[in-house]
Amino acid sequence: MPSVPALARISIDRGGTFTDSICSRGPGYEDIVVKLLSVDPANYDDAPTECIRRILEVVTGKPIPKGEKLRLDAVESIRMGTTVSTNALLERNGERCALLTSKGYKDVMKIGMQARPSIFDLSIKKLAFLYEEVVEIDERVTVETFGMNPDPQPINVDEDPDLTVGVTGEIIRVLRRPDVAVVQEQLDQLWGKGYRSLALALVHSYTFTKHEEMIASLATTKGFSVSVSHELQPMIKIVSRANSATADAYLTPVTRRYLESFGEGFEGGIEAFGNKLLFMQSDGGLCAWDKFSGLRAILSGPAGGVIGFSRTCYDEEEGVPLIGCDIGGTSTDVSRYCGRLEHVFETAVAQVIIQAPQLDINTVAAGGGSRLFYRNGMFVVGPESAGAHPGPACYKKGGPLAITDANLVLGRLLPEHFPAIFGPNEDEHLDLKASRALFEDLTKTINADRTAGEGKLTIEQVAAGFLRVASEAVCRPIRTLTEARGYESSAHHLVMFGGAGGQLGTGIAGPLDIRRIIIPRFSSILSAYGMSLADVVSESQEPAAYVLDGSCDVEVQDRLARLESAGVRRLGAQGFSADSIRAERYLNCRYQGSSTQLMIEEPVDRDFVRAFVKEHEQQFGFILHNRPILCDDIRVRSVGLSAGSTVESPYAEYKGARLRHCNTGDFGSKKIYFDGLGYLDSSVIPLSGLQSGEQVAGPALLYDTTQTILVEPGWVATALQEHVLIDQQQVKKAPLKLDIDHVDPVQLAVMGHRFMSIAEQMGNILRKTAISTNIKERLDFSCALYTGSSLQTVASLPMRRTVGPRETFQPGALEEGDCLLSNHPSAGGSHLPDCTVIVPTFHNGKVVFWTAARAHHADIEGMTAGSMPPFSKEIWQEGAQIKSFKLVKKGVFDEQGVKHHFFDLPGQYPGCSGTRTLNDNISDLKAQVASCHRGAMLIGQLIAESSLDLVQFYMLAIQRTAELAVRGMLREIHKKFQGRPLEASDYMDDGSEIRLKITIDPVEGDAVFDFTGTSQQIYGNLNAPTAILYSAIIYVLRSMLSIDIPLNQGCLLPISIILPLGTILSPSEDAATVGGNVDTSQRATDTILKAFQACGASQGGCNNLTFGYGGDIVDGKVTPGFGYYETIAGGAGAGPSWQGQDCVHVHMTNTAIGDVEVIERLYPVIIHQFSQRYGSGGKGRFRGGDGCVRDIEFTRKVNVAILSQRRSVAPYGMCGGDPGAKGINIWKRNMPHGHVAEINLGGMNECTMNPGDHIVIHTPGGGGYGEPESVIEDAVSEYKAPEGPLARATGFLASYYNTQNTN
Repeated sequence: MPSVPALARISIDRGGTFTDSICSRGPGYEDIVVKLLSVDPANYDDAPTECIRRILEVVTGKPIPKGEKLRLDAVESIRMGTTVSTNALLERNGERCALLTSKGYKDVMKIGMQARPSIFDLSIKKLAFLYEEVVEIDERVTVETFGMNPDPQPINVDEDPDLTVGVTGEIIRVLRRPDVAVVQEQLDQLWGKGYRSLALALVHSYTFTKHEEMIASLATTKGFSVSVSHELQPMIKIVSRANSATADAYLTPVTRRYLESFGEGFEGGIEAFGNKLLFMQSDGGLCAWDKFSGLRAILSGPAGGVIGFSRTCYDEEEGVPLIGCDIGGTSTDVSRYCGRLEHVFETAVAQVIIQAPQLDINTVAAGGGSRLFYRNGMFVVGPESAGAHPGPACYKKGGPLAITDANLVLGRLLPEHFPAIFGPNEDEHLDLKASRALFEDLTKTINADRTAGEGKLTIEQVAAGFLRVASEAVCRPIRTLTEARGYESSAHHLVMFGGAGGQLGTGIAGPLDIRRIIIPRFSSILSAYGMSLADVVSESQEPAAYVLDGSCDVEVQDRLARLESAGVRRLGAQGFSADSIRAERYLNCRYQGSSTQLMIEEPVDRDFVRAFVKEHEQQFGFILHNRPILCDDIRVRSVGLSAGSTVESPYAEYKGARLRHCNTGDFGSKKIYFDGLGYLDSSVIPLSGLQSGEQVAGPALLYDTTQTILVEPGWVATALQEHVLIDQQQVKKAPLKLDIDHVDPVQLAVMGHRFMSIAEQMGNILRKTAISTNIKERLDFSCALYTGSSLQTVASLPMRRTVGPRETFQPGALEEGDCLLSNHPSAGGSHLPDCTVIVPTFHNGKVVFWTAARAHHADIEGMTAGSMPPFSKEIWQEGAQIKSFKLVKKGVFDEQGVKHHFFDLPGQYPGCSGTRTLNDNISDLKAQVASCHRGAMLIGQLIAESSLDLVQFYMLAIQRTAELAVRGMLREIHKKFQGRPLEASDYMDDGSEIRLKITIDPVEGDAVFDFTGTSQQIYGNLNAPTAILYSAIIYVLRSMLSIDIPLNQGCLLPISIILPLGTILSPSEDAATVGGNVDTSQRATDTILKAFQACGASQGGCNNLTFGYGGDIVDGKVTPGFGYYETIAGGAGAGPSWQGQDCVHVHMTNTAIGDVEVIERLYPVIIHQFSQRYGSGGKGRFRGGDGCVRDIEFTRKVNVAILSQRRSVAPYGMCGGDPGAKGINIWKRNMPHGHVAEINLGGMNECTMNPGDHIVIHTPGGGGYGEPESVIEDAVSEYKAPEGPLARATGFLASYYNTQNTN
């Protein structure tokens, strides 16, 4: 040891379960590692402070009593990641704050994107909002031009005092300026109510900042802490900025208080740290403690892990991309690295949209604390977590079974070498007896559910089964993270870290066909170690509105240089020299007409366009020729390079190492259980006992004081100085045993994950490669796998029961490379705008599966723009009709055929024309084809991995699981209603009736749904194809189950349907149906729920609004124009134990709505109001949800159509609850002589609106449940959502998984 003591460089990661810390002091000193429980109030108040105390005891060689203030003279630096902000967000215990926003947008965060978190949750549970009060500022600006204008004209800003140029260069019109005196009074009122933290987010403040700056100045002068949206992240989308500003106002005071309390443990308090204390931000960069904000602290801890594995495990020369898998106690985080950090700029955490740079870290599971359940014949892992307290059963605090218990029972942990930090006094080892006792109870439960022929499972088989399911649950999002972006999972190497990472590495790598696992030296504390390697970062970003055609290159470079200079100055002020600062320059680019943005780092030749095209083709597999490329944001990431230690690449060390077998006989051994192999003698070797280059073949356990690494049979571990490499040996996999009489509950769960993974990847490919707003923004699509006529699994919106074209094209008429297209209701369609692409999957020359992708096309023309005519009487008036068309023949896309079906044929009917967006139709169809091909390829791979028989068997087994769940529920309903038939009817606004009688067989669990008495089909467009009725039934049955099961055809197997021909639910094939899909479907759903007395009626429609112009053929040429379509949320019905949710889409509909700033930027509209329609929900013991008010002004002449319901028949209440308010559609029409007439448009209408006209849509409320103050009997209390926490999710996958519930 050197004679002169070195100062301590301490890095700390406070995680959900453990707090890890590492101290380095340079050459000649051993690293000091301290690992503690994050929450242990009986032994210390703050885990990071306790870590520092213990480290300083070692550094100084002197005991330091607990509670004594710590000195900093032996400390060089403290780098820290903390979950304080994350916990405050998840637990909703942040600072009391208020939101200030533009008039008309009081409910901007409540409505959000109007979608609900879980499509099958009738109660629509949401976490609490972050703000307590909203104040509307009477101000407003809008974008003067609109992007969809086919003939833009120059505008002279100097001629109009209300026009100005925004930060982006766009022309802004100031509609109303804030009154300073009024704002002062509003601020005074908030101060008097005790508010001290404010969030400020005004419409279009990303480009026009003046109003926010003025209000922020007034508030700051009064003493408020103000989170200003354009300062935090100046990007378009008011919903995202308002969420982010509110999150910052909510979290930053909490973060500050934690810093103050943390500082109280040190002499001199927090100010004494000076520049010694740095915090990790979500973007992977450090910042000084006084610059640390709550908004940028959400991923503070996990970001350290990404820095850790990227700095220690990636090799520039090898170039092999890495998947990082951080399995901690309470969460599993997955990320990817291939030479540069991957960031996302908008994601959601705990239902709050965060718009700020973050590393693309994806929380995919609950980690080693994931709880274990046996439900409905399936093994289920998580998402519930045992947490840090009480933790898993083996923590000796009375906790439940978790992944850690399974590893312990199987012998994969070494209690004697695990830190002795458990039990009430924090001094005991893991408790194997507690784990075995709970596994014995669970095994008895599982065996009681098995027949004599299936045999009984042992405790070990059950524990190993749960580990297989847990591994597959992590594999599924990894596949999505990689393969949906165009990368093969198998082309990566897997870096495992976190406390539980070493035990699950081979179980995850195997199914992904990843051949190498890398375990860093500090794998169990890598997040803390990564902070010691991290750089200090300063981010700068500005919005822009450039077309990258060469004309703006100089201006772009000037702005980049200005942002870079500002970043250098900020880092220079923190002590960094100019030669230690690196700048990364980016443009946020997209194709015109697309919302998919790519953050492009400046290439050496500064050709951003070429770099964008290359990246777009890599991620999405195509480029759009002759399509302008736009720049939305300019960003500079200034990096102050850290002087942290460097670690040799594991690849380089492996190449230079003398590889040799380790003599395992020199070490001990123990029995470890392996699935399918039983107990095997396994070597137990301390990592300190291995020299670099020594190899250990599995089975074996390698360990040190902080980690345990499992080497399974068929894998070999190589010890290196700083890593352990685990490589898969070339061994033939034993084929899975198929028992066609008995279902393996473990394999059932695993295959369920695989099927859902395929559907998810299909959906992601479709969303990524499509062009239209309907698919990319509104997410109006769904994907499914079929075998025979059964729907086996689906992602997002429930796919209709049948597809149809298979019946026209018999399998013998199809060849590999063929794709079919259909949209006709008689062929299994819903309505004509929903176009379905179907691809057959061949095996040995026979069609064995089908993949399907259905998407809503914004325009297939017909009578009106948007193809949603309110007064269509015949189906040909609704646009292109395709019963079955071979879209792709032997791999060749028939573009001329698409033109014929979408443009030529619709235009041959009187008063109709073809699609006005043919190019977008073609592009979206190609995206659907790509999605289906991806699904077909993946199902083919799954068949190759196992066998066709196995795949088909478990598809049927999963179907059987859903069937049993529904039968069990029906028996309970029969019992609750004492065998009485369940009857209900409801009415459309035109008086058409839907009548239903449900009779349940309590023995078999069957039910007959009899729709006799339902009205005849109508001469209008509210007819609903039978496929829609099936979809409504399967939705209701799935929603009433209180367990989470895959959506599939099994839900319908216990159901028989009596439906006379020629009704509104079984119309002839030439009947108009465009309104049936969006409105009659909702009424059918409400009628079924009414029969079950599940809840009050919901808003009962989608409030379909379309507007546009152009598309006419004049002198043989198509008049240019555009078409726009949106659906608008309303109130949800209340239930026996819940209030109805306000301002959401309901039932099968869950489409997102475009952000007001995006819509006003693209279309000639001003959206003056989008807010809650207060008081529209029906009264009751539980109140129905309120509807919405949406007020849209048009700034040019457009054709407008509204298709809506519940304008005459109110949404019913249940069990004495009042009905919800009916909707109303108002046309504010500018009449001659300045008069404004308010005209009721009724539920279905169309008109031409002139500049200055408004359409104001008041959507219906939901029905109430129960008489006010009444006691609700428990007769229907089983209709509730599955219990469990609302899962946290971040990164790319959070955005993706939201689409599963948003369609």
